[in-house]
Amino acid sequence: MAGILDNFQCPSCDCIELGEKRNAVAAVLSGALFFSGWWIIIDAAVQFPAESEMPHAVHACGAIASLAFFMVNAVSNGQVRGDSYSEGCLGTTGARIWMLLGFLLTFGSLIAAMWVLFGIYVVNTTKGNSYPGVAVFLQNALIFFATLIYKFGRTEELWD
Repeated sequence: MAGILDNFQCPSCDCIELGEKRNAVAAVLSGALFFSGWWIIIDAAVQFPAESEMPHAVHACGAIASLAFFMVNAVSNGQVRGDSYSEGCLGTTGARIWMLLGFLLTFGSLIAAMWVLFGIYVVNTTKGNSYPGVAVFLQNALIFFATLIYKFGRTEELWD
């Protein structure tokens, strides 16, 4: 039973071969997700302007996620592997620490957005409408996926 999936191969789809367009597709998709996340939270902030409906402190989650997006994508995969980067403040170790801090901020903002959604809006039924909590969570989830797509969806050979 331990080797049940040893000979399983996923079928390849030849219609999705992006080739040299892979970087452009990853950048456009990542940008669309990042924009959609901010669009959703701006919509929620306009619909619920009062502090009692949507506390202004919940916007910190999206701001930290945006900062983490830039932190993670400021370091190339070659710098993390040590292929193209040896000088600087801490060299390859510094690039790895910087990227780790970026991912920690990304995960932390996503967890904080879940806490805002469930802790303020789902459990507390006196708020009435839970759309602001859903908007905060969607914003952070979309920025998280934009970070992953832009970081791991493009090829390094065309950028270096």
